[in-house]
Amino acid sequence: MLTQVAGAVGMIESRTVRENISVCTQLLAGLRFDRGLLTQLFREDIMEESVIYQDILLKGELKGKKGEALQLIIRLLKRRFGNIPVKIEQQLPNLALTQLEDLAEDLLDFTQVDDLVNYMENIT
Repeated sequence: MLTQVAGAVGMIESRTVRENISVCTQLLAGLRFDRGLLTQLFREDIMEESVIYQDILLKGELKGKKGEALQLIIRLLKRRFGNIPVKIEQQLPNLALTQLEDLAEDLLDFTQVDDLVNYMENIT
């Protein structure tokens, strides 16, 4: 059935319509079939041009950056102060990436754990 759908999609004359339908078909087929089959039946570069695909990549990149920033900040804080309050450590993942970046800079000025506590109280 998927082979027939891919063939029908490939016969659509309008390039834009063909690419849009191909992307939608691949997204839905990806819920059921493995990547190998999809790449055999559809041109992969069309998927990469999709705004949905680009959005997924961007969200993944941002999530990865936030995770790395969070891990680094926790390591730096623990190295500077030893254990940090559990409440603070639980609040950190809720910060936006820009807030984590600001904290990474500002923590260089902290001299005691209370500076961190006050900082977190002011931004939440």
